[in-house]
Amino acid sequence: MFNEELKLVPNKPGSYQMYNENNIIIYVGKAKDLKKRLSSYFRRQNTGKTAKMVSEIVYFKYIVTETELESFILELNLIKEYNPKYNILLKDDKSYPYIELIKKPYPKLRVVRYLKVKKYKDRLLFGPYVNAYAARRMVNLINRLYPLKKCQGLSKEVCLFYHINECLGYCNYDIKETKIKQMENDIISFLKGNDLIIKNKLLEKLNYYSKEMNYELALELKNELNYIEIILEKQKVELYNKENLDVINYYYYKGFLGIEILFIRGGKLIGSFNDVLYAQNNYLEELESYIALFYNKKEIPKQILVPQELNIKLLKEVLKTNIIVPIKGNKRKILNMAYENAKINVINNYQKKENLLFRSKGANKELSDLLGINIIRIDAFDNSNLFGSFAVSGMVVFIDGTPMPKEYRKYKITIDKNDDFNAMKEIIYRRYQKALIEKNILADLILVDGGVNQIRAAKEVIEELHLNIKICGLVKNKDHKTNELIDGDKLEAYKIDKTSNLFHYLTRIQDEVHRYTINYHKQLRSKGSISSILDNVPGIGPKRKSVLINVFGSVKNIKEADDKNLEKYLPFKTVNVLKEYLNNFDI
Repeated sequence: MFNEELKLVPNKPGSYQMYNENNIIIYVGKAKDLKKRLSSYFRRQNTGKTAKMVSEIVYFKYIVTETELESFILELNLIKEYNPKYNILLKDDKSYPYIELIKKPYPKLRVVRYLKVKKYKDRLLFGPYVNAYAARRMVNLINRLYPLKKCQGLSKEVCLFYHINECLGYCNYDIKETKIKQMENDIISFLKGNDLIIKNKLLEKLNYYSKEMNYELALELKNELNYIEIILEKQKVELYNKENLDVINYYYYKGFLGIEILFIRGGKLIGSFNDVLYAQNNYLEELESYIALFYNKKEIPKQILVPQELNIKLLKEVLKTNIIVPIKGNKRKILNMAYENAKINVINNYQKKENLLFRSKGANKELSDLLGINIIRIDAFDNSNLFGSFAVSGMVVFIDGTPMPKEYRKYKITIDKNDDFNAMKEIIYRRYQKALIEKNILADLILVDGGVNQIRAAKEVIEELHLNIKICGLVKNKDHKTNELIDGDKLEAYKIDKTSNLFHYLTRIQDEVHRYTINYHKQLRSKGSISSILDNVPGIGPKRKSVLINVFGSVKNIKEADDKNLEKYLPFKTVNVLKEYLNNFDI
């Protein structure tokens, strides 16, 4: 395979791209020696994900570079550009939340997210916090304990926060710099790891409210104190020099790569991020790419601890930070902790997938035996509408007990929106008439979400198309839970043990098709509401409305967009009219 093409590949560093029959890049890699790396794909036996990828390759291309570093950077850029399906990709591309202390003109605390962390003279950032809820709760607590500025702008009169002693009245009074400085120092000390400051402050207020017999507020503060103690109890890792660093380790198991990243701030473990992904045979190189992409939109700490198998020099060049392989001491213990977490996570995930696959395959065979047919492919259908509006259908596909999302299909209903019988007929006809024309694989079993009425609708169409496909209905009880399977030929319900794998399998199919259809219905409903609102804005016609819907996706996004962004698509005057109009909506 590709023998002639491989003869022409040079023994030089570079990045290579694998293409499928649709001229789409399905994988991007890098190599010190392009010839050796590309030959390894086609001249030896591959397994797992690699074998699946190689089976789809129709041709490959490559770009020669001067150094391995250049090939690595090129690989990262191509992955970000094309998002190839066989590359390891991030689950979470969001930036992490930070707690920001604004010093000037008035002290203020808030939770922020920055794609790129910048340093400001009068602002201090603490974090990142993996748990956004914990960060917000911490800020709310500090705001209650210290009289920071809480409102927006400057008011002519002091607000409620001043009267309840949670603000110093910055709008109307000159506050002594020493008082503000002491407050800031306390907050900074706590956010850097001095827990006693806040705990003592909490106890002080808690005792005060108890003496005043304000037991409700005292209970609230006691709950906050308990929360802080729980959070601090979880932070078992202590580094003596109060360092800020990330710790990265991995575990590879039967084609799965588990990645664990621990965040150490002020010498304490404040959170973690983990991922489990299908990996190629060259998983270490993929891990290096993953790490570089991970920090593309996140703060890069001054130190990152990694295992020695990784290309340390390469990571240092790309991330421009200190990459360390600890050999002993506390840092080695933390790296080992990350390894153990990655191992546990990947083995647990693998076992879950294996158990689910085992149960699903067994249940699929059990269903075949029950119905007396050999079932490989199941097509399941569901309809959805809201008071006759935005009627849609969805189809999900299970093959050998496994869901196949690429085979899922969405349908808009064209007939009378309240006619479930004919809606089912329309959708079954559209699915299988197209399958006959295009000679696509047909289902062995059709499952419809509903009883006898839906079964009859599907059977009418299947018989008109002269197809021989078994049809059954999945019926829910009054609590909207899967209840029974109805045979489409006998129109009788099968007795299935509700604790069996088969019953759980049917429930899973019904839940999946319902979820898929409802999500599509929500999308249409959302776009419909955008469309109806925009119809009433002067200066926005069909073309501009279409552009706004495609670009922003929701009324909320349009309302929150800044004027400059909107002015890319609308005239200045129309932007003002639109913003004024949307302000009337509570979105």
